[in-house]
Amino acid sequence: MKSEKTSRKTLASGVIAGFAFLGFAGAAAAQADNDNERDDLDEIVVTSSRIEVPRRQIGTAVSIIDQKEIELRGFSTVVDLLRTQPGIGVSSNGGIGTTKSLRIRGEEGYRTMVIIDGVKISDPTGTQVGPNFAHLMTTSDLQRIEILRGPQGFMYGADAGGVINILTRQGRGDIGGLASAEFGAFSTQKLDGNFSAGGDSGDFFVSVTDISVDGFNVRQSDTVLADDDGYENTTLHTKLGWNATKNLRLQLVARNVDSRTEFDGCGFPSTNDCVSNTDQTTYRASADYTAGKFTHLFAVSNMSVESSNFADGIDSFSTDGDLSRVEYTGSVKPTDAMTFVYGVEFQQEEIISNGARTDRDQIGYYAEYQGKINDRFFISAGARFDDNDDFGKHTSTRVSAAYVQDLQGGATLKYRASIGTGFRAPSLFEVAYNIGPFAFPPASGVTLTEESSSGYDVGLEYRSAEGLAVELTYFDQQIEDEIFFDLSGFSGYLQALGDSQSRGVEFALEVPLHERWNVVSNLTYNDTETTDGQQRIRRPKYLANLGIRFRSSNEKLRLLANYRLSRDSVDEIFGVGRVPLEDYEVLDISGAYNVNESFEVYARLENVLDKDYQEVVGFNTPGRAGYAGVRFRF
Repeated sequence: MKSEKTSRKTLASGVIAGFAFLGFAGAAAAQADNDNERDDLDEIVVTSSRIEVPRRQIGTAVSIIDQKEIELRGFSTVVDLLRTQPGIGVSSNGGIGTTKSLRIRGEEGYRTMVIIDGVKISDPTGTQVGPNFAHLMTTSDLQRIEILRGPQGFMYGADAGGVINILTRQGRGDIGGLASAEFGAFSTQKLDGNFSAGGDSGDFFVSVTDISVDGFNVRQSDTVLADDDGYENTTLHTKLGWNATKNLRLQLVARNVDSRTEFDGCGFPSTNDCVSNTDQTTYRASADYTAGKFTHLFAVSNMSVESSNFADGIDSFSTDGDLSRVEYTGSVKPTDAMTFVYGVEFQQEEIISNGARTDRDQIGYYAEYQGKINDRFFISAGARFDDNDDFGKHTSTRVSAAYVQDLQGGATLKYRASIGTGFRAPSLFEVAYNIGPFAFPPASGVTLTEESSSGYDVGLEYRSAEGLAVELTYFDQQIEDEIFFDLSGFSGYLQALGDSQSRGVEFALEVPLHERWNVVSNLTYNDTETTDGQQRIRRPKYLANLGIRFRSSNEKLRLLANYRLSRDSVDEIFGVGRVPLEDYEVLDISGAYNVNESFEVYARLENVLDKDYQEVVGFNTPGRAGYAGVRFRF
């Protein structure tokens, strides 16, 4: 089966080799990376309200991972980056490429919206329409990740988990790029390259990343075949921009992810010789126009997914899906003290499974008022109205406020609060399963209705001129009419009566110990309950990260050690019931050294203490694993 990827790997290797050749040819004029990021980038957030807003004015809970952090941590997957942030937990069914469930504040990953350059990457072929975190790799085009935590993403139609907004790089300056290669444990090979340029009239950015991993035996029950379960992924990305006039920018973004996953436990009868092939393509064409106090953004986007699964080499299940959107977002700033944001979007969802086609349309309208009473007090209030083909009309709302107190010595203390609501319509798969041939009572008699969510948070953020940052947030949210699969009888999808709860505290701290040392840490306490009062499965009550960063005086050497722990989690076994998951701690160490402006070497050691642990009952996790690589910038 691995020969299926030979031509694709040859293409990726050839493109990356071409990047390297161009780089060495121009080494005499080598420069630092052409990002030229704005000095105030960390202070600008776009996720909270779809337009750029200074972080000082935002009343929602937002965390940010910048490009330097992405490169220093070095993880192959975005999900491993995200799990280092407050409020985020992850459970994995094995190694890279296997099923990943990411939960923000205890909510399922499909209740979280993931956006890449304005494209919602929700997979319509899944059992629930949500992001497929398994195939989201850390590619060299990533510039910044913003995480909006909780049911406050009303402008996107987001649910209780929130919004993860991934922004990729834009070509700037003279022609340049990057070529990198990484090798390590489990026969891992990662080749990565990009090529870009940009000026006043336009810009382009092209990248390709290829990852191949032999892996390990992910399932404990696989004692007969007991083979390594590998993974392959090639991600191609292109961003083209044209500044047609001073006020008009046209942009096209396209991304393709072609992946192959080997796993265990599929088919009837069950086999451990399983393969899943997925081809995911997204594009977005947009026009951004500014006219005085007004801004206008019009965009057309599409995400298409083709997936096929093989059991013992025989095609067992294939599904195609499309998620198409047309959207308009506008804003007007009548005075310096107020801004209005408004928009409309039309979305069509379609899946084709074994020749049967189902689809659904939804149109949404939204508006938000942003105001400031002075340079200290900021408020926002907005609503979104959605009309779903199958489940009717729904209104989502959000109100937020922030008050900033300027203290002595350049320090600030921000008080913030937000409250919001959301909803999720049953997926096409959930509806089809309950009326299909595999469902039986009680699920076959259940007519699914939409879920609704609501929640609030209050928080404090302190920042000193010396770099000390402290954040403390209390959150409380619930899901009403939660849809879940019947794990006790496997009859189909059921709907809970009452509310499932998730409440807790998020604490984040950054302390500069010295001009070259600082500590970055976070702790999340998450108390979850099902409608019958039990702890929700795979939601640790305590999650924490303790990181120590070091950079040398000449900025050439950078090191990061991160200690991650999980406490008090449970899982569920069919026929047995709930069982506790063992507490665990994982230590990861990463580092990078700039030999010169153009050449960098880096390495990381994951699970340094070789901890044996489980995040899902019955599935193995990787032990100690080392990786090393080089980056050449030109």
